[in-house]
Amino acid sequence: MSRTEYDGTITTLIDTFDGKRLNSPNDIVVASDDSIWFTDPVYGITSNYSGIIEPQELPTNVYRLDKTGKVTVVAGDINRPDGLAFSPDESKLYIIEDGVSPQVFRVYDVVDGGTRLANGKTFISITGGGIADGFRVDIEGNLWCGWGGGAGNDGVMVFNSAGEPIGHIDLPERCANVCFGGFRRSRLFMTASHAIYAVFLRTQGALGG
Repeated sequence: MSRTEYDGTITTLIDTFDGKRLNSPNDIVVASDDSIWFTDPVYGITSNYSGIIEPQELPTNVYRLDKTGKVTVVAGDINRPDGLAFSPDESKLYIIEDGVSPQVFRVYDVVDGGTRLANGKTFISITGGGIADGFRVDIEGNLWCGWGGGAGNDGVMVFNSAGEPIGHIDLPERCANVCFGGFRRSRLFMTASHAIYAVFLRTQGALGG
């Protein structure tokens, strides 16, 4: 995982844990204390299409990297973690688990001053078709999630804070991830297979989203 500086140089933030190479960091979210939380599935080391075939050295953990450079495993019980995002008040962290059937969103309580996760459980089970990917949360606690699975599924699924589906943005291709941007964080940017789409909304992304 790297950071591009203002002058264009690239700083590596982390590429190993306990002396072993990370698998392939997939998605990240930055908390209000500037700690970086990220998932580390194996998609970048299982084929030469999305990465380079390499042996797996670490489990598919979720990590927290703080401002001092200290790294901790915050979740080691998720089979192929994917997208992740905090609730607006950062009291909960949602993480997509790809390596189960059906695919699920898990939710954890954020405890110990925002340094640790506890009480993990299933929040949403993807039983109605489609494939969840990266997502972000708005100020009302709704989850806006990149979605795939073919015509009728491709686009963005929207769930409320209770995990109920409340909307869908239809796109002509799979959407891998989203983020809120613009002056008031009221424009949703959607990265799809061959294009980037954007739409103005009547809500705002939560800070960090």
